[in-house]
Amino acid sequence: MTQISGFERAQLLLLPEAIDDYAGADNPVRFIDAFVDGRDLKSAGFDRVEAKAMGRPGYAPGDLLKLYIYGYLNRVRSSRRLEAECHRNIEVIWLLRTLKPDFKTIADFRAGNRKAFRAVFREFVVLCRKLDLFGRELLAVDGTRIKAVNNTWPAGHAKGAK
Repeated sequence: MTQISGFERAQLLLLPEAIDDYAGADNPVRFIDAFVDGRDLKSAGFDRVEAKAMGRPGYAPGDLLKLYIYGYLNRVRSSRRLEAECHRNIEVIWLLRTLKPDFKTIADFRAGNRKAFRAVFREFVVLCRKLDLFGRELLAVDGTRIKAVNNTWPAGHAKGAK
């Protein structure tokens, strides 16, 4: 039994003529696609790389990994938000070849492959730095805690006092 696969990107559609026209030659989704397709996912530790002989076919781990890397680069972390991107974002539609996994499938893939993700993401970041594909942005998180004052009563008056 095979795995679920999307349409061919060169297949003719109404507008534009081919889904491949949706992603320009310099679009980052092309890099994500090439990066994941060049990896041996089984040796990286991903589950279900080879399709089972019986039962309903599942999504290829490479396609779900592409979705996660896209979400990583575009700050989309939630599996429900990633599902929404599969339906409305033309880059994701191109990247996944019109596949639309549901949020549960996306979340289960993340939960079942945590260790494999760490190694692949590390490799992805190192390669991006080596090829100078993105700038090093500084993100800072302030740990200041401020006590909230939610009391609507005037200062010095006890609640319910006359």
